[in-house]
Amino acid sequence: MYYINLSQGFNPYGANAHQLVDFEQFTFPGGEPHIKILSQNLANKHLTISIRINQFADLGRLMVAVDALKRMDIRSFDLFLPYFPGARQDRVMVPGEPLTAKVYTSLINQLGAHQVTLYDPHSEVVPALLDRCQVLDNGEFVKQCLAEIGQPVKLVAPDGGALKKVYRLSQQLNGLPIVQCSKRRDVWTGALSGFDVHAKDLQGQACLVVDDICDGGGTFVGLAEKLKEKGAGPLFLAISHGIFSKGLSRLKAHFDHIFTTDSIAEMANEEAFTQIPLLLSANTHLSRTDHLAEAEALTD
Repeated sequence: MYYINLSQGFNPYGANAHQLVDFEQFTFPGGEPHIKILSQNLANKHLTISIRINQFADLGRLMVAVDALKRMDIRSFDLFLPYFPGARQDRVMVPGEPLTAKVYTSLINQLGAHQVTLYDPHSEVVPALLDRCQVLDNGEFVKQCLAEIGQPVKLVAPDGGALKKVYRLSQQLNGLPIVQCSKRRDVWTGALSGFDVHAKDLQGQACLVVDDICDGGGTFVGLAEKLKEKGAGPLFLAISHGIFSKGLSRLKAHFDHIFTTDSIAEMANEEAFTQIPLLLSANTHLSRTDHLAEAEALTD
């Protein structure tokens, strides 16, 4: 198996990626991405490509890389996308909005990958729209978080969108108890207006909030305050995709420890913060078929 990791410093295959494809890439002054494959003798080989797509230009880098590899007569390729952009825009809520998830999935489908692997995508619509897609869940990541926490916890689902994933996670973890929460958001402005914790008294029990994305962190700050009002003990936060666009300081003021993966970028471990690298071989595969009905309903 041959591997090419288009994002510098990101190697989700670890020691398995012993046949790495050598390349150089840069961006022209006009903004166009460019790549040159340096490894030779790739004809009739099967490759696995990984890339973090954190902005639209990264999709352009992937597309020109696939074109270059196809011109070297590779047989086929698999694609690993640890974070899928646009997944938060998986339906049109108000007139005038794009269906961004469908834009990205359509472009990726055109590449013709043998298989596309996603890690804990925000929306079930995305894997349903992708051809030959498999999903890796967050179970192994959360198990590592629990090992570091080292005490019994309740799993917290921050909103209705996360509830199905957290229930599935609880089943993997021998039925850890779940605290269900909800939030209120203005669909026109995106502003949060309130949070509810559906529990009477948490009696000082430790709580682990589990979610896929943390951007600015407002959801988790508001939720932490409500959990404390309901008597929660130590609070922990496990985020599959840590964007942290407003930094970690205000989250650390509410959580005893924050965990994330390296799906977005490398971050240095520090007090009350741990980044756990993704390794594909350690994750659990989920079926694609569960996502089809919802996608058809939301993307017509």
